[in-house]
Amino acid sequence: MEAAVKTQRQMVRLRGRSYVAFVFVPTVPILDWLQEIDATIARSPGFFAGRPVVIDLSSVDLSQAGIGHLLTSLQDRNIRVLGIEGVEEARLTPTMPPLLSGGRSCVVEPNAPKKTETKAETKPTSLLLEAPVRSGQTVIFPEGDITILGSVGSGAEVVAGGSIHIYGALRGRAMAGVNGHTSARIYCQKIEAELLAIDGFYQTADDIDAALRGQPAQAFLQGNTMRITALN
Repeated sequence: MEAAVKTQRQMVRLRGRSYVAFVFVPTVPILDWLQEIDATIARSPGFFAGRPVVIDLSSVDLSQAGIGHLLTSLQDRNIRVLGIEGVEEARLTPTMPPLLSGGRSCVVEPNAPKKTETKAETKPTSLLLEAPVRSGQTVIFPEGDITILGSVGSGAEVVAGGSIHIYGALRGRAMAGVNGHTSARIYCQKIEAELLAIDGFYQTADDIDAALRGQPAQAFLQGNTMRITALN
């Protein structure tokens, strides 16, 4: 009787989960590009802390040794490289991060080319948060706008596909327009931000005009430049 009893195997449980990663696009000369990374770290020491990073090598032509040196240089700066894009697999060694493909800016709907131009005209959906976003918390809503009735604490992070509206102090990081929504804006009643970013263009705390700190402000793109002005 006991011999007839078969042990039932437990099925492996798989779950899908997405993470927001920084995508680095090195340019030549690599040394100058690394100096820009150093300048960013100097202005905001915790900027890349604990963040997964993907290296897009499509804009440079590096040998296997050159890729290895780049990875070592980033590792020396405590930058964690999750994967590599834009290069032939033959140039990677087994000890290097894996070759990735199909990466998208958070959530990008697979629309036909004809619909691409009208996508920006579509009014984004929105997420309303009535509680403050506390230190260490992350709010990600790539589908549209985020409105926060409270404040965003130091070390907290808000990521939106559209605009970000904060009816309190912004002391953490706010990244708007992550899906290429260049007309997205960031509004707050009291700007003390660690970092502001719109469609990949960013400014850290040291870049913000001292006269604006603690005041109502807005951030927006003007061409390829982010502007931060008083909110009248």
